[in-house]
Amino acid sequence: MKLIDPIAAYLTDLAAQEKFSGVVWITQGEQRLFSAAYGYASRTWKIPNTLDTRFDTASITKLFTAVATLQVIESGAFGLHSSVVQVLGLEDTAISPEVTPFHLLTHSSGIADDVEEEDGESYEAFWLTRPNYTVTTTADFLPQFIHKPPNFPPGQGCRYNNCGFVLLGLMIEKASGLSYRQYVRQQIFKRAGMQQSGFFRLDRVTENLAEGCDPLVDEQDQVVGWKKNIYAFPPVGSPDSGAQVTAADLDRFMRALQQGQLLSEEHTRAIFTPQVHCRDYEDHSMWYGLGMWFSLDLAGRVLFCQKEGINAGVSGMIRHYPVPDINVVILSNLEDGAWQPMRSIHEWIISPESG
Repeated sequence: MKLIDPIAAYLTDLAAQEKFSGVVWITQGEQRLFSAAYGYASRTWKIPNTLDTRFDTASITKLFTAVATLQVIESGAFGLHSSVVQVLGLEDTAISPEVTPFHLLTHSSGIADDVEEEDGESYEAFWLTRPNYTVTTTADFLPQFIHKPPNFPPGQGCRYNNCGFVLLGLMIEKASGLSYRQYVRQQIFKRAGMQQSGFFRLDRVTENLAEGCDPLVDEQDQVVGWKKNIYAFPPVGSPDSGAQVTAADLDRFMRALQQGQLLSEEHTRAIFTPQVHCRDYEDHSMWYGLGMWFSLDLAGRVLFCQKEGINAGVSGMIRHYPVPDINVVILSNLEDGAWQPMRSIHEWIISPESG
């Protein structure tokens, strides 16, 4: 494809403006089309990012949880349409007994979130009055949302939800007898060949792990300093956020998923199929699937599927274009790092001149 030179020049310029810090990794089938690292893994010590740097993935972690859930369903522990309340014994909560893993995976459950980001609430601000270091197990999240009233009945709407994946993580733990993190390490990371990936605590020393920072700007929008994200979320990853991976490992995961190495043929096909219509735009529509979301053109064809993540000092994306079989991985240790590069790379990929 004829997109490598313009991508390289564009990203170099963006990094020079301190608007991108991270790694971009693009593959087509088994061929690597482009890979490069930009910016600093540690701004304190001016240590540059490399292709081996591990980044917090924020909500990309939900995709690992989705695959793990489908694996456990394949084991027969519960079904895609089982009652989550019955499986977890949550009858004395505000969660409807009609909520199923399907609803949670497709963001159609209607359950309340601990932070209603679609209403403009800030996840970072949530921890201003709570000690983030006390939330380290999956069950620690429950008091933050299980008694809040739902937003709509299950299956009667579409609203992005983080805590639904906490419930899926608890179901994985109950079925497997392992902690969520143990299960994902064994059944996702190990099987996909993701040797550098894991759940590393922010209060421990971990080699090759990027520090998340965001710029502090003055009234003229000039950068006057940098703020670390160490108080913006819990100190270790959970079923809805926080796994740390390299860009190469994230691409390995997507390829392993595509090739049926992690799920049965039935569930591999299902996870790459749009499931719930969410909203329409002028030239495409958005659908949620079993972990990813899909962009469909006006003829109903899948343009791409993806999972993204964003938090203070963190942004990332894994996007798959099925027709040219292209994967794009962008991992950044800036909150606003991934979006502008992905928009530009998307335009190059779909351009007729790209080859």
